[in-house]
Amino acid sequence: MKAYWIAHVEVTDAETYGKYAAIATEAIAAHGGEFLARSGRYRQLEGKDRARNVVAVFPSFEAACACYDSPRYQEAVAFAKRSSTRDLVVVEGAE
Repeated sequence: MKAYWIAHVEVTDAETYGKYAAIATEAIAAHGGEFLARSGRYRQLEGKDRARNVVAVFPSFEAACACYDSPRYQEAVAFAKRSSTRDLVVVEGAE
């Protein structure tokens, strides 16, 4: 069953966040992840508005969690923590 990363991000330092994005993209691909949405148009309907919204799909819940826990992604997280406020959740697909 597929799993999804859903992230809502407020970028506070674009240059440093760019370093996060480059490393994270590599780590996500290495774990079979693909981006479905990445900062496109959006309409905030409820809750906290954050301009960067990202959805990535992984082959399984385990792959999504392994990606987050991987040393390469954690290297990226160090940049994200210095350059953004974000919420990230892993959700298992319904099928």
